[in-house]
Amino acid sequence: MSSIADSEDVLYQSPAAIAARDQYYMRQAMALAMRAEALGEVPVGALVVVNGEVVGEGFNQPIARHDPTAHAEIMALRQAGRRLGNYRLTGATLYVTLEPCTMCGGAMVHARIGRVVFGASDPRTGAAGSVLDVMRVPAFNHQVLIEGGVLADECGEQLRAFFRQRRAAQKVKPEQR
Repeated sequence: MSSIADSEDVLYQSPAAIAARDQYYMRQAMALAMRAEALGEVPVGALVVVNGEVVGEGFNQPIARHDPTAHAEIMALRQAGRRLGNYRLTGATLYVTLEPCTMCGGAMVHARIGRVVFGASDPRTGAAGSVLDVMRVPAFNHQVLIEGGVLADECGEQLRAFFRQRRAAQKVKPEQR
C-alpha cells in the first residue's frame, strides 16, 4: 500500500475528481444492495476501499444469517480486516448506500476508518449526523470524515421501491385467504 490512504486523497484531488470517484464506488455499493434485496433483506450495500482497491464488500444479511450484526457495513469491515490481516483499517474509505446506524458507526470508529461516504440519510436511526453523530464524538480517540448524500436520490429510491413492494405484497396476502 502507498503512504497516502484514500481518506487523505481528498486533500489532494479536485472536488470533481472526488465526486466522480465517490459516485463510481456508490454505484458498486448499490449493486451489492441488490444482492441483499434478492434475499429479501433491506437493500443496503457497502464496500471498503484502500488505495483505489476494493478490499471488502458486504450487503445486509441479518435475516438470512440470523445475526443482528450482519449489516452491510459490518460485513464489508469483516472482509476487509481478513483480507488485509488487520482489524485497523486506517485511512480506508467505506461506501454505503444508507447512513450508518450506531452499531456500524461505532465499528468504523474502532476500525479507524478514515472516511465514510453514504447515499441516503436515515432520519430514524442515522448515526452520521441525522439522529446521532457517533463517528465524530470529540471524546473518542478517532473521528471519521463523513460525506453524505452521494447519489442520495438513487439510493433512497432503491430503498423506497423495496418497501413499496413489500407493503403491496402484504396487502395481497390477507385477501388470498
